[in-house]
Amino acid sequence: PVPSARHRRSLGEPRALFALPSARGPLPAPHWPVECEVIKETIEHIEWVPPEPEPFCQPTGHEWAPAALGEEQGTVVYHLSPGSGEQAAPPGASSVSLSPRRRPPTAPQGSCFTHARVGGAPGPLSSPAAPLEGPQDTTLLFESRFESGNLQKAVKVGPFEYVLTLRPDLYTAKHTQWFYFRVQNTRRDPLYRFTIANLAKPKSLYGEGMRPLLYSQREAQSRGIGWRRVGADVCYYQGGSGEEPAAFRLSWTVRFPHDGDTCFFAHSYPYTYSDLQRYLRALTGDPVRSRYCAVRALCRSLAGNTIHLLTITSPAAATAAKRVVVLSARVHPGESGGSWAMRGFLDFLLSAHADARLLRRLFVFKVVPMLNPDGVVVGNSRCSLAGRDPNRAYGTALRSSFPGVWHLRAMVERVLAEREVVLYCDFHGHSRKNNVFMYGCDGGGAGAGPRLHQRVFPLMLSKNAPEAPPPPEAGWGAAPRCASRCKFKVQKSKAGTGRVVMWRMGVSNSYTMEVAFGGSTLGGRSSHFTVEDLKSLGYHLCDTLLDFCDPHPAKFQQCLSEVDTLLRQRLGREPGSGSSWSNISPSELES
Repeated sequence: PVPSARHRRSLGEPRALFALPSARGPLPAPHWPVECEVIKETIEHIEWVPPEPEPFCQPTGHEWAPAALGEEQGTVVYHLSPGSGEQAAPPGASSVSLSPRRRPPTAPQGSCFTHARVGGAPGPLSSPAAPLEGPQDTTLLFESRFESGNLQKAVKVGPFEYVLTLRPDLYTAKHTQWFYFRVQNTRRDPLYRFTIANLAKPKSLYGEGMRPLLYSQREAQSRGIGWRRVGADVCYYQGGSGEEPAAFRLSWTVRFPHDGDTCFFAHSYPYTYSDLQRYLRALTGDPVRSRYCAVRALCRSLAGNTIHLLTITSPAAATAAKRVVVLSARVHPGESGGSWAMRGFLDFLLSAHADARLLRRLFVFKVVPMLNPDGVVVGNSRCSLAGRDPNRAYGTALRSSFPGVWHLRAMVERVLAEREVVLYCDFHGHSRKNNVFMYGCDGGGAGAGPRLHQRVFPLMLSKNAPEAPPPPEAGWGAAPRCASRCKFKVQKSKAGTGRVVMWRMGVSNSYTMEVAFGGSTLGGRSSHFTVEDLKSLGYHLCDTLLDFCDPHPAKFQQCLSEVDTLLRQRLGREPGSGSSWSNISPSELES
């Protein structure tokens, strides 16, 4: 059932404000489940773009999967179990000395979320890291009890080798992909090896040359260098044959840049809930941008964190005649690239650029930049505190379990009752394919117009994106290669996603934009995405929206004709034959 729209309000009517970032005073502190311990330190990182592209690892043919050393062969040096008050084993003690009652449960004590508070667990913090024996002790000190952090256990299996275990998404026994943790007491000269032993997916971009991210506080303070790709001998492989369910391992070697440094490792560029709040505080405190951007509360999350809704439009233009664009990000908390793309979109749309002013005159933008703040706060990969994937819950009426997606859907339904939603796009990250691509909706059976129209916006975006530049002589109309990675089949397993539910509600152009965790292999490039690459996607989305809605139909018709020609070639049909598309299944078009 569609959420009730009995209490509709006009688009311009303000909602009640609560827990919004103020231009003055401290940021509202995140709410954590009471099982989670949280250190008091504020973790912030500088933004930095490497001067040269960071290439993928090139296979040498000599890569080897490290021996599957487990905790029985080493010493536990970090052991965190939310809610158990557990301490690490002392240095020199094998993990087999831990009694069964002290072994960490798969999820926090209790099978479901109960309540949250600012600062997480009350009382003094435990000591999950083993203390150093003295200045000569080279053991790394691990920590992950901060926003978006995820590391459950570290076992030292050699002088400079560690086997790591990630914490599954809270209140689940699975979804291990995102990692973000701190190490201290580094040494500059040794070659360290890290192996994450419990990853969930059988395939990863780490198997195709992707490398982890490292951040050095010394480098940031002394040289202004931020997150950078590191690692040699990167290997992604299946763990022991007896593991149930099958676990996969990521292993890499690295040298730290300084002795006694504080460093961080991450799967992708972190973008936390506090990062978003800092951005919104700067926005609301800006007397220019705040004139055409209203920051409101869409709702509260299960933990009580505010899920923000931004309404962006020119106040001088007549609002009643405007069409609406709806964008969202971070329904999957581990897909932080979506937040950076959203940041780029907002930076451009709120700028003084002539195209940005035109977009604000033409459209009303409804933007939810972080749909799952609870998952982002606790360092989940995929789920909310309901222990389920919220991007499969758009079709549910469980408002109390999935407040973010329920209220987003209800807001879109209210808007559709008044005007057209010209575009819905949900920003995601992809762990198995490089580049940037989109998923749309083709239900089959429609005439040529609707079925081909859904493919026009992704084709336009691929033409505008710099990763696949057309040949100079071809101009704007060249056929890019990345468009072929887009998919439009509506699978049964995706029926509860935002993309499919919005489409079935009447949003014809409803998409998921997938941004690789790795980078681009197009246009002669073979390197990782930087933060600026991710932010540039937001600008290109704006540029494409103007092309897509251009009152002069030349570009749209050109792309429509190109889509028709490309699909006919794939199906072995004569271009221009005029035969109907209604009898072609989505599966045939995807093949």
